[in-house]
Amino acid sequence: MKVRDIMTKNVEVLNPFSKISEAARKMIELNIGILPVSENGKVVGMVTDRDIAIRAVAEERHPPQELVNAIMTPDVHYCYESQDIDEAAEIMRSNKIRRLVVLNENMELVGICSLGDLAVEGKNDKLSGEVLREISKPSKPEE
Repeated sequence: MKVRDIMTKNVEVLNPFSKISEAARKMIELNIGILPVSENGKVVGMVTDRDIAIRAVAEERHPPQELVNAIMTPDVHYCYESQDIDEAAEIMRSNKIRRLVVLNENMELVGICSLGDLAVEGKNDKLSGEVLREISKPSKPEE
């Protein structure tokens, strides 16, 4: 099965100059916890509800004025829509992440593939269980 068969399509994006509060409102409205950040058609980062909590609220930033680019994660892990879901699962497992940006051959955003997509749509409990087990292993705190 290919990633295109299980991914979430029609993904909402933010630009790096969106306000943090706009990101939070979009997450509430769409009932999601992650938004890709795109500039000139290219994904330049990801912002999560955890980024908002840790990098904005805990650092006492001012979300109505601060920009997403101040808190986004610039390292974006991705796969291609034409890849097998086993390959997407391996990327998630090796990077300990629950979601992947999905790109087409022109490096354009076409979807997001989540661990949930692997479990529900991929119909492979063993694969999704293995990925979940790996990404859930606690990491050591940074020193």
